[in-house]
Amino acid sequence: MNRKSFLVLLLALVTWSLSAQTVRKVENIRYIDSTDPYAQERCVLDVIYPEGARDLPVVVWFHGGGLTGGDKQWTPAALLDGSFVVVRANYRLIPKVHVQVCIEDAAAVVAWAFRHAAEYGGSPDKIFVSGHSAGGYLTDLVGLDKHYLEAWGIDADRIAGLIPFSGQVVSHYSYRKTLGIGELQPIIDQYAPLYHIRPDAPPIVIISGDRETELYGRYEETAYFWRMLKIAGHPDVHLYELQGYDHGSMADPAVPILKDHVKRILNKQK
Repeated sequence: MNRKSFLVLLLALVTWSLSAQTVRKVENIRYIDSTDPYAQERCVLDVIYPEGARDLPVVVWFHGGGLTGGDKQWTPAALLDGSFVVVRANYRLIPKVHVQVCIEDAAAVVAWAFRHAAEYGGSPDKIFVSGHSAGGYLTDLVGLDKHYLEAWGIDADRIAGLIPFSGQVVSHYSYRKTLGIGELQPIIDQYAPLYHIRPDAPPIVIISGDRETELYGRYEETAYFWRMLKIAGHPDVHLYELQGYDHGSMADPAVPILKDHVKRILNKQK
C-alpha cells in the first residue's frame, strides 16, 4: 500500500470512528407511571440519537413477536445509523394483558415521543411510526383509531407517516386465540386496523414480504388494506412486496423504503 492509499484509508477510518461515537443511546426510560410490576418491567423505551442533532425526523419503532413476546432490541440495524432519532419500546403482552392494553401502551410511547423528542434532537413535527409484524399492527391502530392518542391529548393526524412492516390488519391472531378463534379464521372488529380505515389518516407506506412465503396470507391482507384505503379516498398510500423475503427476513430490506418515504413526505411538507 502506497502512502496516498494509506492516508485515504486512515482518513476513512477516523471519519467512521468519529461518526460512530456520535450516536448515543439512553435505555429503559419509563413512559408511563404505574405501580404494577409488569408495567414497570415492560413499559420502557430506548432513545438512539446522534449527538448534537437538531430538528431530525423521529422513528417510533415497535418490535414484533405476535403480541406475546419480543423485545425492543429487535430493531433493524440500519435504523440506528444516526439518520433519525429512534424511539424503540417494549409494551405489555398477551396473555398477561388484553390486546387493548398493548395498543394503549403503543399510544403512550408515541405520546412520549411527541413530548420529549426535541430533548434528543428530534422534531415533534416529523414523527413517523413503524414496526415489524405485531409492531406493524400497533403502528396502524395507533394511527388510524384516533381515540388512543386522544387519551393523551394528541391528534393522531399529527403523525407524519405510518410505515408498517408486515403488520396484520384484521384482528390480531393472538387476540383471536384468547377468544377461541383459530389463526386461519379472520375477524374484523374494533381491534382490526381495517375497521378504522379513513381517508384523512397520515400518509401510509405498507410493506410486505413475498406473498408466497409471508405469514398467513399477510401480503394479500395488506394488499386489501391498501385497496380499501385507496377506495376510501386516502391520497397518500403505497404498497410494497419484497419478493424473496419471508415474514421474518423482510424487516432489514424494508428500511431503505422507509428512509425514501420519510424524505419524500418531509419534502412534500416544505
